[in-house]
Amino acid sequence: MTELPTGYPVLAEADVVLRDGSVCRLRPIKPSDADGIRKFHAGQSDESIYLRFFAPMRTLSDRDIKRFTEVDYHDRMALVAMIGDDIIGIGRYDRVSDHSAEVAFNISDHYHGKGIGSVLLEHLAAIAHSGDLKEFEAEVLPHNRKMLSVFSDAGYQVSRRIEDGVVTLHFAIEPTAESLSVRFAREHRAESQSVRAMLHPGSVAVIGASRRERAIGHQMLKQIVEGGFTGRVHAVNPDADEILGLQAVASIGEIDGGVDLAVIAVPADRVTGVVVECAAAGVRTLLIVSSGFAEVDDEGARRQQEVLRLARDHGMRVLGPNSFGLINTDPAVALNATLTSIIPKPGFLGLFSQSGALAIANLDSAARRNLGISVFASAGNRVDVSGNDLMQYWVEDERTRAVGLYLESMGNPRKFSRVARHLASNKPVIVVKPASASYGAPPGHKVRKPKVKPHAFNAMLEQAGVIHCENVHQMFDVAQLLVHQPLPAGRRVAIVGNSSQLAALCADNANERGLEVVHGPVAVPTEATAVEFQAAVDAAFADDQVDSVIVCFIPPVGALDQEVVEALRHAASRSDKPCVATLLGLRGVDDGGDAAFLHETGDFPDDAPRQAVPLYAMPEEAIRALAAATDYGQWRDKDKGETVVRDGIDRWAARALLDRVLEEDPEGRALTSDEASELLGAYGIDVWPRYEAATADEAVAAAEAVGYPVVVKSLSPLVRGQAMLEGIRVDLHDAQSVRAAFEALDRRLAPMDANYFVVQRMAGPGVSTVLSTIEDPLFGPVVSFSIAGAPTKLLDDIAYRIPPLTDVDVREIVEGIKLSPLLMGYDGAVPVDRAALEDVLGRLSIMSDDFLELSSVELNPVIAHGSGVTVIGAEVMISPATRRIDTDARSLT
Repeated sequence: MTELPTGYPVLAEADVVLRDGSVCRLRPIKPSDADGIRKFHAGQSDESIYLRFFAPMRTLSDRDIKRFTEVDYHDRMALVAMIGDDIIGIGRYDRVSDHSAEVAFNISDHYHGKGIGSVLLEHLAAIAHSGDLKEFEAEVLPHNRKMLSVFSDAGYQVSRRIEDGVVTLHFAIEPTAESLSVRFAREHRAESQSVRAMLHPGSVAVIGASRRERAIGHQMLKQIVEGGFTGRVHAVNPDADEILGLQAVASIGEIDGGVDLAVIAVPADRVTGVVVECAAAGVRTLLIVSSGFAEVDDEGARRQQEVLRLARDHGMRVLGPNSFGLINTDPAVALNATLTSIIPKPGFLGLFSQSGALAIANLDSAARRNLGISVFASAGNRVDVSGNDLMQYWVEDERTRAVGLYLESMGNPRKFSRVARHLASNKPVIVVKPASASYGAPPGHKVRKPKVKPHAFNAMLEQAGVIHCENVHQMFDVAQLLVHQPLPAGRRVAIVGNSSQLAALCADNANERGLEVVHGPVAVPTEATAVEFQAAVDAAFADDQVDSVIVCFIPPVGALDQEVVEALRHAASRSDKPCVATLLGLRGVDDGGDAAFLHETGDFPDDAPRQAVPLYAMPEEAIRALAAATDYGQWRDKDKGETVVRDGIDRWAARALLDRVLEEDPEGRALTSDEASELLGAYGIDVWPRYEAATADEAVAAAEAVGYPVVVKSLSPLVRGQAMLEGIRVDLHDAQSVRAAFEALDRRLAPMDANYFVVQRMAGPGVSTVLSTIEDPLFGPVVSFSIAGAPTKLLDDIAYRIPPLTDVDVREIVEGIKLSPLLMGYDGAVPVDRAALEDVLGRLSIMSDDFLELSSVELNPVIAHGSGVTVIGAEVMISPATRRIDTDARSLT
């Protein structure tokens, strides 16, 4: 391996999905790229060369090459975009002043239209912004419209000046709401397109197709053929002439017309060679069902990483390895690239699973419930394509109404939160992540171990509007309601049954789950006719005060009367209110002989039901699903707020402080009291000063500096338990009391070496709170809020949120703890100034999002009172920056 040049920023390397769904590699330039630069330049047209250099430079001199390839990665930075060994784009900036740099790009003529210039700009701006640069400028010829659009479409506020026939552009590179919106929209389009290429292939090749019926390759090919795939199917096997009626080829390179999806089913030690062949043949996407990778041993993990690197270097996306496969039930595709022929009917639920065994269980459960699916994918070891990618696709997939994901691990929760929130704003997202998987991962899954408590994961799902279920059974309970019924408009429900005891049980269960019973519970007589039952159900639907209807019917003679079923269908199908039903222990979707599905495809009789009714074996299951749907509906309807912004923030002062400290202590350390105050002050958070005191005279001087009344306390780490009560003296009003308190503490704690004291002004009455952030290896920055003291620790009463926060997130984190009534004026107390408390929380969240060097920040205590807040203590730990999983620029992780 070639030795990297001095200062080479490895963290700037990234794989990026381009506009057409293919992948390219971004990395900092190296002196060894000289020949690659010459080849790139030689392949450019005269026009492209002129637009870049303002001159007809047909060849580059050795001096030019040296200047282009040798940079210091600070004042001069350059990135190259690569596919394989070829450079397809170059972006660079050169510092021209203290906080400004000139930026320029050159994109291969053969790769225009893929968004490479936009990607390079995005990454260069992120690199520059992480340092001390504030602004980019660029010089562009007026007729270079493509490059002008790269800047104008990026979401920055660009100013233009034309002088001597050249357009000079200037723009601040601080991320804005508009630039972030552009970035996320581009990321969504590109990743959605890459998944679409995998799910809508025009041609599929099974590599490892076998004549042996029990072989995986044979079964994959069989399901594709017998499933009626509408595209071209190819069998690849060098030792066979024909398989399942298809003419076999010896290698994928022999297939005319190209291959969109290659299904790889060969032994693990042969997969790497097959991927090389696929790259040479121009294959777009790979489905690797082969096992024997990271789930087995370290050698398998090495092989898995090699396969990923090969695929990405040649622009391909990978599902797997160790994948169970994928399904697209769209009649225009009809692709079943799995190992099972028993799949659910076409429908409107998108499914994602990681393990193969659970994939089978998921598909079987959906089929038994009569719950159709749109798309299914199993990620296996999740080396590349993940649930995040599938969610990007589902955002705009018209055939998907709701999404279910079974997650055994999560590689990028920060991005998951962002993408899931986008999807959930229009379609329900239902997630199963077993509690046992909170701090572990299945073999083969590469996951960073989090430091935060599991509650942070639940908070992230709630923040994103995701419906969290405990198991697959609950996921399908919720899905069959959300796919086939309208969302509840509110929490008010009607209950109709033919058993007073069962109806009462339903009412109790509804109340426990936060639903309000406003109609009933109505119990028709056990021997009631279908007409009487329908009248009761019709009355429930007709009640203007009712948002949802719960029906529970137990046939008196053990056989469900078909007239009762028809009565329920009739009532439910003619209302825009959702209905859940328990009928004789049935479970699944009652669609009246596929009537609901036929309606969606256009072949639907006028008098058939308009909605399928979800059925549940037990009322508790129905009500749990209805409560989840109601919670989701309220989340979707509520105001999500605007991203938190605050005046009076000096990011550059904070950046300078962190750089200064890390230059002195490269391994990081805790900030001193003065340094912490300076850092927080740059973000508009004022920390009350405190002074150290080793003698009584120093304590008196400190008290007079901060102003009376004061607190004198010991900060010795040995002071704990009962001794802590003896380590604090409060409400000291004059020099004499301070001196006496200091001397008493010094004598009392001397045997414990507790001679480290501080003096601080005493805060007035209020509620003592704790505001903190942590840079988590998995989640990135996590903000938490709690009331100070033992009750919080005993009850684990802490609220979490993942930045960036909205103003609604900030409000909800304060309201989200059990002890929040203490802030609202509990038991006659004066309510605290919530606006002031939320202001500090917002500033803290912005700071934690800005600097990943902030390992932890704890403001403790923060006294909230009726006229503001007082930040008494602040502890800040910093460490060298590492790379967040969800970076500041588009990147596959």
